[in-house]
Amino acid sequence: MAHIRVATYRLEGATTFPEVADAAKSGMLDTFRLEPGFRGYEVADVGNSELISISHWESQESAERGVALAKDWVAENLGGKITLESNRVGDVAFSAD
Repeated sequence: MAHIRVATYRLEGATTFPEVADAAKSGMLDTFRLEPGFRGYEVADVGNSELISISHWESQESAERGVALAKDWVAENLGGKITLESNRVGDVAFSAD
């Protein structure tokens, strides 16, 4: 069964969503792509200085590794620009395009 990681972040100070999205696209995405079990990644602006990061994984284990990867990458590359508000990993019941 596929798994998903959903994290909610708050933008800090004058940080903009495009700034964070560009950094995630050029950095976090490449980091995830190197990890076995990675399937996909999205970042969404949900307003009120919040964004959601969604990553898709083959297993619970790979999704949990994604949590650790994201934590380290955000601390190193976006420290002080965003704050993690919530982080969840779960089973995907179904997915459709």
